[in-house]
Amino acid sequence: MNPTPLHPPAVELHPLLSRLVSETGAAVLSAESFDDWARQPGFAMVVFAEDPERYKETLDLAVIVPELHATGGRRFRVGLLPPAASRAIAPRYGFARWPAFVMLRDGQYLGAVDGIRDWEIYTAELLRLLAAAPSRPPTVGIPVKAADAPDGPACH
Repeated sequence: MNPTPLHPPAVELHPLLSRLVSETGAAVLSAESFDDWARQPGFAMVVFAEDPERYKETLDLAVIVPELHATGGRRFRVGLLPPAASRAIAPRYGFARWPAFVMLRDGQYLGAVDGIRDWEIYTAELLRLLAAAPSRPPTVGIPVKAADAPDGPACH
C-alpha cells in the first residue's frame, strides 16, 4: 500500500529521521512533491520536521512516529517533510509548535498534533484523528479587505 518513497536530491537527514523513513517506509517530500503525495487515497501522516539543532524535540518525534505507525496498525502512509519543506507547507495547517504531524485522508485534513506530548495523548489523538471527519485546516488568520473598500472592519 505504501508508494515508493520519494527522496529529493541533496536532502541530508539526521540518522534518526533516516531511521523513521526506513521503519515506516516514509516518503521524503519536498514542497513541490507534497501536493501529489498528499492527494493519494487513504490515510496519511505528514511529519513536519525542523532542524534538530534548533528544535531538539524533532528527534523525539522521529522516534515516536514509527511507534505510532505500528500502534495504528500501519493503516496510514507516512510522509516526512524536512526542515525547508516543512517551513514552506506548515502555514497551510496552522499548527503552533514544532515538531508536528498532520493527519490526512484522501488529501483532506483530519487534524494535527503539535509539540511533544505524553504517549497516552499521542495514541488517543491518533485514534481520534483516524475516526475524524475531514475539516478545513486552521490557518493563520489574516484580515482581508478589498482594495477599494472604505476603512473599517476587515472581513475575516
